[in-house]
Amino acid sequence: MKLTGIELRRVAMPLVAPFRTSFGTEHERDVLLVRAVTAEAEGWGECVAMSEPRYSSEYVEGAAEVIRRFLAPAVTALPSADPVAVEPVFAEIKGHPMAKAAVQTALLDAQLRAAGLPFGGYLGAVRERVPAGVSVGIMDTVPALLDAVERYLGQGYLRIKLKIEPGWDVEPVRAVRERFGDGVLLQVDANTAYTLADARHLARLDPFDLLLIEQPLPEDDVRGHAALARQIRTPVCLDESITSARAAADAVALGAAAIVNVKPGRVGGYLEARRVHDVCAAHGVPVWCGGMLETGLGRAANVALAALPNFTLPGDTSASDRYFARDITAPFVLEDGHVRVPTGPGLGVEPDEDALRDHTTATEWLKLAS
Repeated sequence: MKLTGIELRRVAMPLVAPFRTSFGTEHERDVLLVRAVTAEAEGWGECVAMSEPRYSSEYVEGAAEVIRRFLAPAVTALPSADPVAVEPVFAEIKGHPMAKAAVQTALLDAQLRAAGLPFGGYLGAVRERVPAGVSVGIMDTVPALLDAVERYLGQGYLRIKLKIEPGWDVEPVRAVRERFGDGVLLQVDANTAYTLADARHLARLDPFDLLLIEQPLPEDDVRGHAALARQIRTPVCLDESITSARAAADAVALGAAAIVNVKPGRVGGYLEARRVHDVCAAHGVPVWCGGMLETGLGRAANVALAALPNFTLPGDTSASDRYFARDITAPFVLEDGHVRVPTGPGLGVEPDEDALRDHTTATEWLKLAS
């Protein structure tokens, strides 16, 4: 598969409501899309980096520069733009997994479209649709939170995830449990907002029978997570700490992760995400698919990944209208609390040309070496 062109496209996606976490509030997603053009087909990849380096060290402008200066030339230098073959070449460039994931996904999409194969089938999907959870950001008031949770449950979401931070944790969780009962699948996500010194406070969440507490401590404190897991009953799930299959294996071996959130952008792509899935499956550790407020292009790939056998918990595979009034693909919708896995070639979805044009803020064709 010979690469003939790479386009970098920036799109501005206004959110239907502000989304607040412990590291900031998002009002709009500044999305970097990568389009890989080959003689046989073209493919799309979505970079999940945010505008500022708050969730991770990557950010949109930086990711674009890394692709422009290093990743695109590395792919062009290969005899074939094979998405598997780029992995050892990309490994020579330290860090930047979200930029790498976007390029590799675009190449993989192009390859699978040319072969007429669906993304899910290639990865090993075993389901036609996946259970959908929803992530609820930090609210100004508890009543506002309860209204939001009631709305999402009414729409059919099968799991509720509450973002928490110091000062917004025990009381919101208690309020949701008291209002909606123990039958609601409920979990919390701290996005590294606590330290091990908060263990006794976090143990106050134990009576609420949560599915898990996600990434309570800093990403580099895996040993601290293992210590925390011995002091609380709520299962500890790692997100930001899981940067590769090796990192997942280490965390599991240390007792730091009873559950793992798999985010392809965080681990460098869907091939490594599948390896994380496989490592966790081999150790009896369930996984679920996290989200980064993706457009329909990124959501299509996530839904396909979430259809693998060890994704046994509902993921952040929400319908498009959870975040966007207008997506850049045909919208993903809830069907009895599930989202259907695309079955067409590659990602199985096409950009809506009108929506893509209206949301685009910049495009750049990269000059490839002859």
